[in-house]
Amino acid sequence: QVELVESGGGLVQAGGSLRLSCAASGRAFHMTTYRMGWFRQAPGKEREIVAAISRSGGSTYYADSVKGRFTISRDSTRNTLYLQMHSLKPEDTALYYCAASFGLISDVLISVGDYDSWGQGTQVTVSS
Repeated sequence: QVELVESGGGLVQAGGSLRLSCAASGRAFHMTTYRMGWFRQAPGKEREIVAAISRSGGSTYYADSVKGRFTISRDSTRNTLYLQMHSLKPEDTALYYCAASFGLISDVLISVGDYDSWGQGTQVTVSS
């Protein structure tokens, strides 16, 4: 059982920055064996991938809408996943979720169905 707890969301003006964190824990949890990702869901819309990272952190994926503005990273010594967000836009407003998937293959997973552990989400609101 993996527990994921997101933090760092809030209200920010367009053009501002936020850094989201996701603290991971669990019985015999080793972050290096998990592919991880950030997803978001706006009201009335489906949950979508924002960014994902491989076990080692050597491979990443970004949705086209956030490329060049967001950076995903992981600190396995702290069991924490991060999402640094710059140049925020009103359309970035959503509930942001951290997700984890156990596996020994060092790939990047970008579909909702690929992940089996989810946090409760942290709200990001960008005002215009």
